Amino acid sequence: MLTLLQLRHPDGSRAVVALTGGGAKLVRGVATTYDLAMAAIGAGRSLLAEVVARGTGGGVDLDAALAEGRILAPIDHRDPAHMLVTGTGLSHLGSAEGRDKMHKDLADPAKLSDSMKMFRMGLEDGKPVAGERGVQPEWFYKGDGSIVVGPEARLPSPDFALDGGEEPELVGIYVIAPDGTPCRLGFALGNEFSDHVTERQNYLYLAHSKLRACALGGEILTGTLPGDVRGVARIRRNGAVAWEKPFLSGEDNMSHSIANLEAHHFKYGLFRRPGDVHVHFFGTATLSFSDGFRTAPHDVFEIEAAPFRLPLRNTLDVVAQPFAHVAPL
Repeated sequence: MLTLLQLRHPDGSRAVVALTGGGAKLVRGVATTYDLAMAAIGAGRSLLAEVVARGTGGGVDLDAALAEGRILAPIDHRDPAHMLVTGTGLSHLGSAEGRDKMHKDLADPAKLSDSMKMFRMGLEDGKPVAGERGVQPEWFYKGDGSIVVGPEARLPSPDFALDGGEEPELVGIYVIAPDGTPCRLGFALGNEFSDHVTERQNYLYLAHSKLRACALGGEILTGTLPGDVRGVARIRRNGAVAWEKPFLSGEDNMSHSIANLEAHHFKYGLFRRPGDVHVHFFGTATLSFSDGFRTAPHDVFEIEAAPFRLPLRNTLDVVAQPFAHVAPL
């Protein structure tokens, strides 16, 4: 299996790293995974074949680069407006429980919430046969490339937010070919990060709650994702573990197939614009918020899962947001 990373050298220049059974090595003649992917598409070959064709050079100490903060998010675009960050919820077995608690009709506890209805729809028709679309999942927009941070970076939360909670997830990474075909580079580890208190106030605030930053682990796993992915999410406060819980992902633990999630995202023509990058979060069933935990500034989120080699760590940073005055013209 080929794993791709992006890093910044001490002199500020950038490079792509290929991680294979032979170790982590620099890919020759390319500085970004976006450029590598577009070159592969242009040559009509896979990412692995493109790396082989270019060859690799010197070895890289990934642990040292991570400790020095030089591992970047695994994908970006020269124009952040052409990198769209989206996602879906209620896609994992058990994911409806926390959401159902938020939006339960207290006047009629026996009545199914919209969240539970949608989750059950996924169970019934979220994994159609190949070549068909099943039931459409929940979908949300998070932002553009400007909201994405990489490993060890500070994760900004606006000061008007009511909460800033982790969401450990797998993420699909895509570029759109010149002919409009969505091409999946692979999968990354992610912290989708949302404002669950805002969402809990009213389900119609879900869109607001998702307009937050997010973090991506440094690695893109190319090829087929394992069906059963198991990891751990934790929050450290003042150096000690304040909350920790295992999480499950991969299609074996999902109510939707990845193909179905992809089909419903890319069925829209505006998401097939040549040259664009798409980062799509696949959902989670594990939240510290569901356990009653409340995050605080300077908390450190830490997510790790095999087969990813590196953990994803980020420090919660509350950032002042000035009031936006609209100027009439």
